[in-house]
This record gives sequence, C-alpha cells and structure tokens, in this order.
Amino acid sequence: MALLPSKQPSSPSASAQWLDRILKQGDLGIAVIMIAIIGLMMVPLPTFFLDILLTLNIALGLLVLMVSLYVDRPLDFSTFPTLLLVLTLFRLALNISSTRLVLLQADAGKVIETFGSFVIGGNYIVGILIFIILVVVQFVVITNGAGRISEVAARFTLDAMPGKQMAIDADLNSGLIDEEQAKERRRDVQREADFYGSMDGASKFVRGDAIAGIIITFINIIGGILIGAFQLGMPVVQAMQRYTVLTIGDGLVSQIPAMVIAIASGILVSRAAGESQLGERVSRQLLNMPRGLLVVSFFLLLLGLFTPLPKIPFLILSTVLAGIAFVMLREEKRQIDNGETPNTSGNIKALSGGKEMTPALSPAQTGMMSSRKEPEDMIKLLKVDPMELEIGYRLIPLVDAEQGGDLLERITKIRRQMALQLGLVLPPIRVRDNIQLKPRDYSIKLRGVEVARGEVHVGHYLAMNPGLASEQLEGVQTVEPVFNLPAVWISEAQKERAEILGYTVFDPSTVVATHLTEIVKRYASDILTRQDVQRLLDTVKEEAPAVVDELVPGLLSVGEIQRVLQNLLAERVSIRDMIPILEALANHGRATKDPDLLTEHARFSVARSICMPLRSPQGMLPALTLAAELEQIMSESVARTDQGLTLTLEPQIAQQIVNNIAQKVEETAGKGYHQPILLCSSKIRLVLRRLTERALPMMTILSYNEVMAQEAQIQTIGRVDLSLQLS
Repeated sequence: MALLPSKQPSSPSASAQWLDRILKQGDLGIAVIMIAIIGLMMVPLPTFFLDILLTLNIALGLLVLMVSLYVDRPLDFSTFPTLLLVLTLFRLALNISSTRLVLLQADAGKVIETFGSFVIGGNYIVGILIFIILVVVQFVVITNGAGRISEVAARFTLDAMPGKQMAIDADLNSGLIDEEQAKERRRDVQREADFYGSMDGASKFVRGDAIAGIIITFINIIGGILIGAFQLGMPVVQAMQRYTVLTIGDGLVSQIPAMVIAIASGILVSRAAGESQLGERVSRQLLNMPRGLLVVSFFLLLLGLFTPLPKIPFLILSTVLAGIAFVMLREEKRQIDNGETPNTSGNIKALSGGKEMTPALSPAQTGMMSSRKEPEDMIKLLKVDPMELEIGYRLIPLVDAEQGGDLLERITKIRRQMALQLGLVLPPIRVRDNIQLKPRDYSIKLRGVEVARGEVHVGHYLAMNPGLASEQLEGVQTVEPVFNLPAVWISEAQKERAEILGYTVFDPSTVVATHLTEIVKRYASDILTRQDVQRLLDTVKEEAPAVVDELVPGLLSVGEIQRVLQNLLAERVSIRDMIPILEALANHGRATKDPDLLTEHARFSVARSICMPLRSPQGMLPALTLAAELEQIMSESVARTDQGLTLTLEPQIAQQIVNNIAQKVEETAGKGYHQPILLCSSKIRLVLRRLTERALPMMTILSYNEVMAQEAQIQTIGRVDLSLQLS
C-alpha cells in the first residue's frame, strides 16, 4: 500500500508570532499594569485618555463575564481571584481620576457626561434613584450572594479534601488510574482548595468596591456643588445640574462594570463542572421534563383565557411550551420503540451451578464467561488456580458488562498496576459465582485457600467518615474490609449529601477491587513462583545477558533467587528493575548464599526506589529511631538458625519492644505522621521487621546504610527505648 506524504505543518504567521511573544511577557505586563494603576491615583489624566480607559474597563468586565459563562469548570479560570483584585483596583483608580477632573474642571470627558445625560433624561431625581437602585442591587443581592457562595464553597472544599485524597488513593490502588493521573488529580484538588479559598477573600473586594462607589458618589455631589458655587462662582442651580450629571455618569461608568464582574464571580463559584457548556446544561436540565412543561403550559393557558390578564403573551408562551413538550414526548416514544432506552428491569442472567467468568487478565484476552465441562481426565482436577474471586449471586451485576459491571476491567488494571508498582506479573484471576456464599459476600482465595472475605451491596455506596463529618448517615452499618474502619452502606439518593457532609464514598466495584489489590500486595511473596522467576530472568537476559549468565546457575539457583525476591516483595519492595538486584546478588553470591544477607544487599542496590516515595514534600525523611541501649541489646541477640536470622530475646522483652514501637507510632500519628519509618542498623533490620510484622504490618523499617546511600536528610520524630515493667 502506498503511503501518502504527510502534510508539513505550516509555520505560524508573523502576527501569531508577535501575539505569542506578547503573551509570554505576561509577568512584565502585570508589573507595568500595577504601576500604571498606582500612577492613575496620583497623576491627572486628560479627558481623552480617561475616556479610553473607561471604555477599556467596560470591555474587560464584559470579557470576564463571557469567560465565566463558557469555561467548563471553575479551575479553568483559576486566575479569576487575582484578576478580580486587579480590576477592582483599576476601577477605583479610574474613580479617583474622574473625581479629580469633576471637582477641578467640572469636566470628566464624553463617556461620563454621555452616561449621565442619557440616564437622567432631564430629571435629576430619576437619575439619582436609578443609580441608588443599581448600587443596592449589586451590594445587597449580587455581592452578598456571591460572597456567601464563595464562603460556603471554600469551607466545604477544604473539609472534603481528605476524602477526595482517599478516593484518589482508592482509584490508584484499584488500578483505575496510574501514578501520573493520581498526581494530576491531587494537584487539581489542591488547586480547587486554593481557588475557593482565594475567591472567599476576593469577594470581600467586590463588597468594598460597592461601598467605595457610594461614598465617592456623595463626595462628588456635595463637593462639586460647594466648589461650583463658592469657588467657581456658578449659580447653585447650575452647579447642581452640572455636577449631578457628571457624578451620576461617573457612578454608572464604574458601577456597571463592577456589577458585571460581581455577576461573573457569582456564576463562576456557583456552577458545577460538566462536559458541556453552562447554557447547554441549563437548557437541557430545565427543559428535560416534558410533562412538567405541559403542566406549566396548561396553567398559562388558564390564566390567559379566564383572567383579565393580557391574553396574547400568555397564549403565545403556552403554545411554545406545549410544542416543546410534544416534540420531546415524541422523541422519547421513538427511543422506546427502537430499543434505545437502557433496560432497567434488573434481570439477572442465569450464572450459577459452577459457571465461571475469567476476566481479561492478559494482553491478548478481553474477558468472557464460559462454562467448564466435566473433565474427562481426573488429573485436571488436581489443578489449583493461583488466585480466585468467588462472588454471591447478587454480585453478578458487578461482572456482567451488559448490566454495567466493570469489575473484570478493574481486575485487568490491577494486574497492570502490580506489574508497574511491584514488578510482579500477577497470574490470571478466575472470577466465578458460588451459590454456597451469602448473596452479597465475596471470597478471595490464594491457591484454593480463602485469605479474605467481604460483603458489598449492589446499587448502594460505601460511605466512610475520614474524621471531618459530624452528622450520621442512615444505612447499613458495616466495616470497611481493607483497614477495618467503620463505614455505612447508603442508597444512591444519599450519595451527593454524604459527599457534601465530608464522607468518602465508594461504589461496590471499587470496594472489591481495592480489597483485592491490598490482598495481592500482602501475599505478593507467596504468589511469586519459581516459574515466574525464570520468566523474569529470561526477560532480563534479552537486555543484560552477562549478569544472568554469571549468576545462574554458577552462583545461585533459581530457587535461591526466588527466596531473595520473595523477601523483597514481603516488604513491598519493587522488583521491577531486576538488573541492579541481580548484579548485587552476583557481587555477593560467592561470599554467601544466605537469602537473608543477600536480601539486604539487594535492598541496598535499590535503596533509591525504596527511599524516594517515603520522603516528605520538603525532601525530609520523617523517622523513628532506636535508643542506643535497645539497639545494642537486639544486636547481641541476633542468631542464625536453619530458618534464617532470628532474635533470641525473652518473650517478655520482645513483646515490650513491640508495644513500645506501637506506642510511638500512635503518638506520631497524632502529630500528622501517619506512616512513620523506623531506622535501625542493617544488622538488626530484618529481624526487627520479622518481630513487628504481625503487630505493625504497614510499618517500613529501613537501615541507616540504605538511607545514607541516598544522602537523604533524616527528620527524627521520636525515639524508641526499652522500658520494661517487670512484675
């Protein structure tokens, strides 16, 4: 097939390049604008320049309103709070300049004079009343409303931040998003909190601007009459006429753009993010109920026919609404006749009696459900699936794509996530229904043995209180299966209210996928087999054959390498980058074949990947340390047995050490360090890990060698000592 020549992109025009250069100088432009605003307050302006700047002020206000209407979400206009401050200062500077010209020259340019004459229309009292009405509308209605919305939005956004962070972590753990998407969502959450917090403060500028406009108007009228009558020698009536026109014109020129920007701020903070524009969403949601339109149309028809109200407007509007309603009802009937309306009857296809569903767990598979025939060869009965997920019959919609189930797709993403995070190629996970389970239960099995069980309610949501919500929700009380935290199953109608109250809400598929992800991480060392290790070695050999040929089988066997990799996975250390691990094993494999010692050497080779995720945003490594006396006691108690390194401590002392570490972890958690690190010498690191892994399975224990190799700065947040209470 002949290839068509690709079209070369055209170079940007000279005007486009000129505009791009101007936009890149935005920082310099802002600095110049702020200096110019300050200059406007001090330097008298000619009336011609004042007319241009007043016109620019009106144009900027309309531009801000249009941008607020057409952005998809408030964060797309994140510079609005700063822009609001700059435009407010600009408007006040113009007010000061126009006031100076009004009082000194009784002339403030054509724009102000035309606005005043047009609005007044020869009646000064009407002009003053219209100006007061505009100020009241802006100050009492728009400004107060926008300020209140900003205040409430800022409070709820800040309260919901921990829940949103937990939701992002849950999506990451379930494989719905990758690390980069999680970082982007966290940045959006932080930007959203910053935006609404800034809007809460910026709305005060709008309120202050309205007050300043009222005060400046009274100053102009009273001061103008006094200056015109006593300094310029004008008759009092002529002075009132001249200065009233200029004052009202000046007030309108400043207050109309201020009101436009106040409306824009109210629209921006009160809208919700959506896929379509604001006008489209409003029209769709307002006109999406044809039966409601018919009721309104009938009511308007009654008002037009049987009341003294003018008939033509009511009859025209009633006819228009009825026409829209009939068109929508006809379209709805057409969709039903063509089968386009989704089936909501909730029919569950028969899927029992041992039928199985195997999700898309390899790149070549897409996920399907199939029946297994009775095996002819009994040897097939001996086969045990590496991992299984059994579900009760009420959970079948979670895996049935025709009913909107996405659990199979999530499991596929879990396999991808495990490969990227841990370097573990997860074997296929067989999903099957089991009529022996309770209808809402699911069971996770590892080589035929159940390792975890949970319960989910299809059609409901799991709401967890991160500690910020004070109001209780009605629903089925339960315990979150991963971390055993109290939670409640709520209906779909309560979901939005729960999120507003600060609860973190998960759908059933996310609960199962998150639980499955945590189980895979917990039992990763048991999942890794010799055959898996051989596949990894074959993959590495294609890229670095020298290290594999030197290591296997001359120095270490596949089984010995498996022991080392299992030790790393047991502490959730990624084995994705195999080359440095294998090189470390090759370097030390001649001196020892002890898997524990080789594991420590392997950890040192990937110390960077271990330490980097544990650092704080400031680059520090918050850690607990052991007292010198305690570390010496443990070092002297390390012994080597057939089962590897172990501690020969009295049970009472060993239990006290674990209790003291747990107490320090709890104390540091109260200070905001929820996942502290424990630092110790490399000699006791592994035995200390084995001592504490049952009581503190999530604790990370590092050796000083691993930390110092990366030149990380340690922030000591606590010290664990040995304080025995002997009876």
